[in-house]
Amino acid sequence: MKVSPTIGNRIDSLDMLRGFALLGILLANMLTFHSPYFYIDPPTYFGTPGDYESFKLINIFVEASFYPIFAMLFGYGLNMQYEKASGANYASMMARRLAILLAFGIVHAIFVWSGDVLFTYAIMGFIMIAAVRIPKKWILWIAAIVYLIPSLLLIGIIYFITKVNPNQLMEGFADIQQIELAITAYGHGTYGEVLAFRFTEWLLFGMTGTFTGVFMILPLLMIGAAFSKMKLFERASEWKGRIALVTLLSLTIGFFIKSWPYMDTHTYYNTLIQQLIGGPILAIGYAGVIILLCQLPIFMNIFRPVSKAGRMSLTTYLMQSVVATLIFYSYGFGLYGKVDIQTGTMIAIGIFVIQVIFAELWLMKFRMGPFEWLWRKGTYGKDIS
Repeated sequence: MKVSPTIGNRIDSLDMLRGFALLGILLANMLTFHSPYFYIDPPTYFGTPGDYESFKLINIFVEASFYPIFAMLFGYGLNMQYEKASGANYASMMARRLAILLAFGIVHAIFVWSGDVLFTYAIMGFIMIAAVRIPKKWILWIAAIVYLIPSLLLIGIIYFITKVNPNQLMEGFADIQQIELAITAYGHGTYGEVLAFRFTEWLLFGMTGTFTGVFMILPLLMIGAAFSKMKLFERASEWKGRIALVTLLSLTIGFFIKSWPYMDTHTYYNTLIQQLIGGPILAIGYAGVIILLCQLPIFMNIFRPVSKAGRMSLTTYLMQSVVATLIFYSYGFGLYGKVDIQTGTMIAIGIFVIQVIFAELWLMKFRMGPFEWLWRKGTYGKDIS
């Protein structure tokens, strides 16, 4: 069977969810765009009442609860491609596609922003070429085991260490030296100095994230593939009752777990529970809300422009980094370390609104975003414009 690009027959609700996920990702990423977030203890660093309350809202409602949606949607798409292709052709086509995504990720991480996820997605995608063949009755359970066992083991180890020696993990520690280096490089350095510091950050955090991605990102891709095999979006109107029940449970449990550090204490193990367990559960709740709302024509009509941003998600994601770094880094407006969380959040919303307008105008003339065109052109090697 010959593999060809799939441009038509898009699932609007899938694009809609992807668009809202990109908004949540930008709101969370904005913390790292305008502050040395990698090196701080947020509850103490954001110590003013306004910043603390703003961080609390983002921490509970946004952080770690939108990237799982994006990862699951990536897995959903991988399985859709698999079901439209034969085995051998799928493997070679997807290998080309993921190699190009890998290249995008490397360029993005080194020259734009060290928090890139495309590199990790591409690496996990290569594993998914094999994993996507797992039958739907097994893949969801395997994904849950691969995710939960390491996560719960890590939480247990951290809990044990904390109870045995509370000072061992230096909770509340902020790396003052790295904070100063980050502010010096991103806020005042030349482009070369920014490039060098960003590359070091990517090697430290990005590559570490890729290794841990086997336990944190790959299972989410597998869950997305499982939902694709179940035809979740295609059968959403038929399954509204079940989706509503799962959504209600996920929102209730997710909000409780995400709020737990504020009800108890900000220990490492509570933060891990919040991020690793509460984040994905709340993500499923958010996804359920959007899927259910997409069954309402009025919602689809009002928010259709958001689905356009989701339709060109690669372009939207990459341009978020380009625009944000130009606003905050020294080779742009140099606002790094100079804005509070509320201002950063408003900037994020403003960027996304402009992206939605741009996507609407762009897709009036073209069938896909510019980076999507490059991706497909490199994959299929022919004019698909």
